[in-house]
Amino acid sequence: MKWQALTLPALANAALRFGCSTLTVQRLDPVVEPGNAPSAHVHQIVGGNAFNATVDTSVDVGKRATCTTCVFSEDKSNYWTATLYFRARNGSFHRVPQYPNAVFHDGQKAGMTIYYTQESFYDNNLRQKITAFPPGFRMTVGNAMAETREEAVKYRSLRYTCLQDILTRGRETYELPKEPCPAGIMAIHHFPACWDGKNLDSPDHQSHMFNTAKGGFQVADPCPASHPVRMPQVAYETMWDTTPFNDKSLWPEDGSQPFVWSTGDSQGYSTHADYLFGWEGDSLQRAMDSDCFFQRCAEDRPGGVLKIQTPEEQNACTIERTVYEEVDGWLAELPGKVQVF
Repeated sequence: MKWQALTLPALANAALRFGCSTLTVQRLDPVVEPGNAPSAHVHQIVGGNAFNATVDTSVDVGKRATCTTCVFSEDKSNYWTATLYFRARNGSFHRVPQYPNAVFHDGQKAGMTIYYTQESFYDNNLRQKITAFPPGFRMTVGNAMAETREEAVKYRSLRYTCLQDILTRGRETYELPKEPCPAGIMAIHHFPACWDGKNLDSPDHQSHMFNTAKGGFQVADPCPASHPVRMPQVAYETMWDTTPFNDKSLWPEDGSQPFVWSTGDSQGYSTHADYLFGWEGDSLQRAMDSDCFFQRCAEDRPGGVLKIQTPEEQNACTIERTVYEEVDGWLAELPGKVQVF
């Protein structure tokens, strides 16, 4: 695999940053709506091919999946978010395409960039034990039903960036950008990273975790006694290519921004994400215990500890469609007849 050079500050702590191609786009959500096919709204999913309407986490997902759309072939986890749509003046909808993030994503097919970091934790991580997620672990972040900014700011690590170019960072907002973005919109999802040390899940899929992050990749506060176990800081970046829809003559006549989540949310407050752990064996723990950083975690690099695969192997990993409906092209309504709010 061909890696591009990346200039970053020297860090002594392990961190992963890697691309995952799209596995499927359909109405499935085995964490929040297990067994429902279809689920309430469309998701874009990356990762291992054990994904389905129901994922039995009593069986190790890392052993069940036979391939993954992620660069690191030992990562059979699944990562998913809602899907972004453009709403035209005539009321029809078109799914917004995704494109690969910057740096060492050659050949990736749409998808997302995934992070597992230690840098954002309190104090010097060399004094801290970062514990990998155990088999069966799952969690969510965000609220798919949120309709107000007050609800959104409770999740201070869920934001948007209006991309001036592919490398634009900062100037994050809780709302979808209100002006055309020259290089699209990046949706950012940071998960909490303090675990109660007991539960693989919770009824709301969030209470077993605690968020001490301050937003972005800033240094977080220490974990509380109720959730004392430090785990990797998982984050997603999704690059939505809104540029085909940047002509404001296509936007609503009142000038309001035209993008809506598959939840029906036209403001951006309902952005959310799901995580289902599926790394093989002790591969994630080995990475967190190492000094490897980003692309240097690949086993073909000095000090690397993780197996990698080619973009062709990533893109060849697929699953069969189980919800038979149109999610692409021009649609008269959002899939599932979801109403815009």
